[in-house]
Amino acid sequence: MKQLTKAEEEVMQILWDLKESNVAAIIDEMPEPKPAYNTVSTIVRILETKEFVGFKKQGRGHIYFPLVAKSDYSSASMSKMVNDYFNGSFKSMVSFFVKKKEMSAGELEAILKEINKDD
Repeated sequence: MKQLTKAEEEVMQILWDLKESNVAAIIDEMPEPKPAYNTVSTIVRILETKEFVGFKKQGRGHIYFPLVAKSDYSSASMSKMVNDYFNGSFKSMVSFFVKKKEMSAGELEAILKEINKDD
């Protein structure tokens, strides 16, 4: 799966939340300072090219919707990060966050409980 730039991912996050939207409504959801309409429109067209977004015509405009599920993109992104930075080892990744004090022992226990619950 192709990786998204930060700007593309920001637009996708909004589309995943809204389910479908026109460019103006996407901009409404963005933080200040809001980007120009043409900027967001260009990002949406790039997302179409990357096959992350589809559209349907509505009047003179378009309504855009995600073609890739957020969970699918998240999974692919996490796998890429684990492979690129932790030699494919989730254990190494978790160990890294624990050692950097980014994850408490309680959070680690909660993760383990969640994993064991799914078994």
